[in-house]
Amino acid sequence: MPAPAHLDPRLLRAFVTVAEELHFTRAAMRLYVAQQALSRDVRRLERELGGELFVRTTRQVTLTADGERLLPYARRVLQAQDDLLAAAGQARPLLVDLNSPGLETPRRVLHRARELAPGHELMARYESGLTWAAGEVLAGRLDASFGRFAGLAPALRAGLGQQPVRYEPMALVLHEEHRLASLAEVPLAALAGETVYAGAGNVRTPEWTELARSLFEGRGIALAPPAPLAVGQEELQRVMARTRHPILAVVGFPPPPTTVLRPLVDPVPLSPVSLVWRKGLVHPALVELRRAASLLAAEEGWLRRPPAGWIPASDSVVMTSA
Repeated sequence: MPAPAHLDPRLLRAFVTVAEELHFTRAAMRLYVAQQALSRDVRRLERELGGELFVRTTRQVTLTADGERLLPYARRVLQAQDDLLAAAGQARPLLVDLNSPGLETPRRVLHRARELAPGHELMARYESGLTWAAGEVLAGRLDASFGRFAGLAPALRAGLGQQPVRYEPMALVLHEEHRLASLAEVPLAALAGETVYAGAGNVRTPEWTELARSLFEGRGIALAPPAPLAVGQEELQRVMARTRHPILAVVGFPPPPTTVLRPLVDPVPLSPVSLVWRKGLVHPALVELRRAASLLAAEEGWLRRPPAGWIPASDSVVMTSA
């Protein structure tokens, strides 16, 4: 087997993971990549080395003699790379934007990642919306964030990696004296004639406003016009008491005093949540953050889409194509 001048460590990692699993689907799940992409990487490595590394049949995958010889060397190379990256990662924390303190999904992923990687520092930041945070990620001032990836401008998406995390059911924050506050769940049809606040005019969250606009279209629900952002619970309570406008939120959002949170139904609107990071970012804590998101999604069924769920077609493509 001839030795190439250079080898991409990503290709070696693909090879080692398949060698350990002897199953391309399981290996792809471990690496958070599509099976087709993993197969391409393995075949590229085989071309560069000039020999087959696996025998593939419809029933099983086994190592060839060349694959057996390469495996211990590939593991040593990857271990050296991991040691180098771990040493580099100790120089600074991973900065993770959670959007706002009240959002359950990002907070739980961060907490799980801290459990998985106690030797690394993961620090929370709060940028209020993915559009704003994405610009900070691309500028290197943040490392990762959460939110609606399909709602970002193409120029932002091009520089980001993303991993679907959750279809999060949406809800309303209602003043406790609102006509719908007595309901356990609010059917979307009951919102006809209402004006609902969804961040219109907030330069940090246009992806959320656009999601709301898609949901309200054709249902007789008005989007509240742009207004100065109410900062803090006291100010939010004051504004809600004056306008009585419901606020579009998600089911895990903690309602301020004098308000209630009610899930939306018929259909159940879903907020698609992805973990996003800057393409090319190498940090050992990012690996654990992605693993935490994957574990929680599997344990909690976060990526099982409810049969009665609503989501825009563009989001459905993003959430199933990563």
